[in-house]
Amino acid sequence: QVQLVESGGGLVQPGGSLRVSCAAPGRTFRSYAMGWFRQAPGKEREFVAVINWNGSTYYADSVKGRFTISRDSAKNTAYLQMNSLKPEDTAVYYCAAYQTYGLSAASARPGPYDYWGQGTQVTVSS
Repeated sequence: QVQLVESGGGLVQPGGSLRVSCAAPGRTFRSYAMGWFRQAPGKEREFVAVINWNGSTYYADSVKGRFTISRDSAKNTAYLQMNSLKPEDTAVYYCAAYQTYGLSAASARPGPYDYWGQGTQVTVSS
């Protein structure tokens, strides 16, 4: 089973930046789509961004223009660069992966994802 490990969360002031990482040690996921989801207290898990094996991306409207998803296949790592952070971005951020040829509307839902990390806390507060 693929184990995904997130890192890089923390406390940042509004307007600040943070980068979270998702690693899959000991396993290649070149043919997988890598997604980021987040869950705030009392809310459902929501889609943030996804990047496919060929570099195509898709973002939630709430983060478009502020967040950038990327991946380094040689390092088996995906990244989420978060800029202009807002208090409403506060949540536990999870990375996830599933094998697919192309992105679709389903890529923005948790259902298709087979592998998940344990999550990393991101808190945006002054």
